[in-house]
Amino acid sequence: MFLKRHDKTALVLKETKVSYTELFEMIEALRVYVRNKPSKKIAIFSENRLEYVYAMYASWFEDNIFVPIDFMSQPEEVAYVLNDAKPDLIFTTNSNLAILQKAVESIDYDIQIVNFDDSDALKPVESNFEFPDVDMEETALIIYTSGTTGSPKGVMLTFRNLYANIVAVAEVGIFDINSNVLVLLPMHHILPLLGSVIATLYVGGIATFSPSLKSTDVMETLENNQLTMIIGVPRFYSMVRNGIKAKIDASIVTKTVFKIAEMIDSKTLSKKLFKKVHDKIGHSMRFMVCGGAAIDEEVSKDYRTLGFELLVGFGMTEAAPMITFPRPGKAVINASGSAMPNTEIKIVDGEVICKGPQVMKGYYKRPEETAEILKDGWLYTGDLGHLDKDGNLFITGRKKEIIVTEAGKNINPVEIEFKILEMSRQIADIGVYMEDNILKAIICPDFKELKEEGVVNIEEFLLHGIIEKYNSKVAPYKRIKKIHCISEELPKTRLGKIKRYELAKLADKKSNAQKAEIKEPNFKEYELLRNFIASEKNTSVYPTDHIELDLGLDSLDIVSLQVFINTTFGLDITPDTFVEHPTVENLAKFVADKKQKIEIDSVKWSEILREKVDLKLPKSWFTHSLFKYVGRMFFSLYFRVKAEGNEKLPDTPFILAPNHQSYFDGLFVSMFLKQKHFKKTYFYAKKKHVNNVINRFLANTNNVIVVDINKDLKQSLQKMAEVLKKGKNLIIFPEGTRSRDGELGNFKKTFAILSAELGVPVIPVAIDGAYKAMPKGAKIPRPFKKINVKFLDPIYPANLDYDKLKDKVYNSVLKALGK
Repeated sequence: MFLKRHDKTALVLKETKVSYTELFEMIEALRVYVRNKPSKKIAIFSENRLEYVYAMYASWFEDNIFVPIDFMSQPEEVAYVLNDAKPDLIFTTNSNLAILQKAVESIDYDIQIVNFDDSDALKPVESNFEFPDVDMEETALIIYTSGTTGSPKGVMLTFRNLYANIVAVAEVGIFDINSNVLVLLPMHHILPLLGSVIATLYVGGIATFSPSLKSTDVMETLENNQLTMIIGVPRFYSMVRNGIKAKIDASIVTKTVFKIAEMIDSKTLSKKLFKKVHDKIGHSMRFMVCGGAAIDEEVSKDYRTLGFELLVGFGMTEAAPMITFPRPGKAVINASGSAMPNTEIKIVDGEVICKGPQVMKGYYKRPEETAEILKDGWLYTGDLGHLDKDGNLFITGRKKEIIVTEAGKNINPVEIEFKILEMSRQIADIGVYMEDNILKAIICPDFKELKEEGVVNIEEFLLHGIIEKYNSKVAPYKRIKKIHCISEELPKTRLGKIKRYELAKLADKKSNAQKAEIKEPNFKEYELLRNFIASEKNTSVYPTDHIELDLGLDSLDIVSLQVFINTTFGLDITPDTFVEHPTVENLAKFVADKKQKIEIDSVKWSEILREKVDLKLPKSWFTHSLFKYVGRMFFSLYFRVKAEGNEKLPDTPFILAPNHQSYFDGLFVSMFLKQKHFKKTYFYAKKKHVNNVINRFLANTNNVIVVDINKDLKQSLQKMAEVLKKGKNLIIFPEGTRSRDGELGNFKKTFAILSAELGVPVIPVAIDGAYKAMPKGAKIPRPFKKINVKFLDPIYPANLDYDKLKDKVYNSVLKALGK
């Protein structure tokens, strides 16, 4: 009853098409391997392929239980399943054979191995048999859950469990004989095994395999087959959506069209507006089914705006897998649909429990664990949620993941993670956990986004720019007190759920004691890079250190490293190289592979700043002076501003180095300059802030040099040097960013390099009171605040190295501020 003959294609993999007749022939070919097995259990350790399907149905035909094993498992994980289930035979492939053979060394019984890639293993056998009726109460599958905690448990699913799911989706028209379903996710999970294969073949549809999870393979499969359905997990849908959205957001026209489509909310119109997207995915696509984990609300909304219906259901392996699913045309954003037919759902103490024909038989050989989750026929899911008046289920988190504070407050970490991810494109992923009664977060930054934003200090940006913003909007007990930034992915199950119990361990993973145990690479390029970075940053360097996160290299350090690599190895690299090769060892291997030479040399800023640069200084219009006088008049009325010491400014070129307390600091300094100095003084602006015609015009007429510090700091420094060499003055804020608390921040040595190499004095400027007038985050300045601008004695660079010059300027400003 689970498989019938049809005069059509059953399976597709690239150019290979297998008819239902051929499918039965291949099943017949494998029956000889699975016949008369004492344990009545057959395992498979394989990636997705056509033979997977043949083996499963052959096992069932011979009244065996089918045991899929995660094809990404390590030997000890495979051995665990084999020792637990004790199947007599296991199917595998060349790519998994070595791991399987190692696993077999650790099991306590003999097992037969059949390799699909052995040419004699699979030869079609002509047959006219029909698939037999099965005992609905017998176990069909034992699926081992990876889970977010503990060791895997074997979930026993009966044929009735599977049948209940199949009938439910077939009755509402999601599956029929015209279905052509993408087989994308690994089939050792019940969601793709049942949804993409078993249900599809039950109704006489076509199961079309993607050769891999690579985006190129997936898109090629979508384009070359008339697919009607995708069954995926949130990570897949997010990845596809992000790619589409990036292209839409790149143009003001398409971005506007998207906003209009969002407001109109018409599926028919959206299909026309976003025809190119539908051409790529396929106009025959009817349903996009999502399961396995919660999906971001914004992702669901965006698919709807694009003209697709995303059906987000709720379930678990123990329910084979469905508990609720949305009916076509009735999907509610953020909801997981309503109960499956013949299924009861209750909310008990916030937890979702259910009873129905899809609920598992139990855990294999685990009566105690079975009793914990199955009580009087009710499956206690461990998920928290609520039902609306229409019976739609809303999942709000995992019961086991709820964090309880010392004060008895409940915190849902998933809710916090969603909120923070919605707030920032610069965070690729986040995991929230409690340790030592402190709410903490591990953050995986999106390094490309951070580069585009021109972020220098990543941890500081994430903490103050994002986490503090989140903290200001929530109750005190939900505030994150500490963050850790990492460059690797968070530990997750195959379906994308965070293994929260591993987060604290991950946060401690990179301690120096542990790093010291890491074996040092033994090649010259690594040694030279390590020694250079160690001397520049005055710190220990380990091969796994992330160049920005662990070693704290700022943009100037990156330029120094670029120059060092160029002079030592004859290799020109860009900042993108550090994104692609983020650790010291990764970078060293890249350099070793691409180098032109090895000649040890130091970074010579004098030579860099003397290189020819094509820089045409902007000519000041009358507006330049007008802005100064209007600004001075306005600020004198709005605030209580006064200045002193501007008579100390020399007539030779100089660098003004003010501390940075507010958005208006540049104006506070320049409005008190004498006209002869003011006309010759230049500001610099980051390219990302001069991104339209008006801003570019204002820059070109008001002594503003546009530099791209993020992409090419070396050239930016050369442009600044050119200003000074042309006899002009420059304003540089040594802190690099505005103060977050009004206190003086660390000075970066850019200004010191320019001063020392070009022999121009630095004029420290102490601004006091500006932070109180307009602290970071404030939208409207506070009137009548007292602001003092003090021009201090010039500091000449003679006999001072970069660090000593930087420190002398810093201490001068610090003293003037009364610190």
